[in-house]
Amino acid sequence: MLQAVLNGSRPEDAHPALPVLARHLARDARAVARLGISSVHVHPRDLQGQETIDPVHVGDAVALMRQEAPAMEIGVTTGRWIQPDPRKRIEAVVAWGRLGVGKPDVCSVNVHEKGWIDVCNAAASVGIGVELGVWTSGDAVTLRQQGVPPSTVRVLAESTVTDPETAVAEAVRILRALGQLPVPVLLHGEEDGAWPVLEYAVRMGIDTRIGFEDVLVRPDGWLATGNDDLARAALAIRV
Repeated sequence: MLQAVLNGSRPEDAHPALPVLARHLARDARAVARLGISSVHVHPRDLQGQETIDPVHVGDAVALMRQEAPAMEIGVTTGRWIQPDPRKRIEAVVAWGRLGVGKPDVCSVNVHEKGWIDVCNAAASVGIGVELGVWTSGDAVTLRQQGVPPSTVRVLAESTVTDPETAVAEAVRILRALGQLPVPVLLHGEEDGAWPVLEYAVRMGIDTRIGFEDVLVRPDGWLATGNDDLARAALAIRV
């Protein structure tokens, strides 16, 4: 599976085509859906362009994306940097369950963040799946010790090493620390490490992802024209 990650935490001026408003996220979801991609991950924004987990803005973004790409799995973030208080993150996730067509299918929960198990339980209580973020081999060990929550759809193994010469080695360390899991693993990198890790994932037959959240340039180093441009380049990789 190739997932499209449309915007992440990047500021609005990071790229002329970065989708920030809900209608722009919907536009990009439609564009990647036309390429056969069936899963997107987004960071909804408020009216000032700041990341938010507020149900009003999450619901607006998800509903518009669902309108443009009805068959798409739509995931959103629960990042601690957006809302440091785990209790308020839990309240927001529970409120997402009442959003109707604006309810996300999945949400990402990072294993290193305080209260992650409770956030997972809150998502499960309202029928939202979980993508578990594992950023280090230490996170992987924590997950193995705690066990994979039953609502988990997949584990996101992220190599945060941006050096293209060592990003894959870091990815391999995380995979080895994870060991055998009862759910699929999606492996990805970021910035200069994004394409080497993606190519490794393709070679190994592991799910992966691409989009402006992870990288702004194509494999040839040229600035991408959009999320669909990055997705097209990723789909063209053959090993």
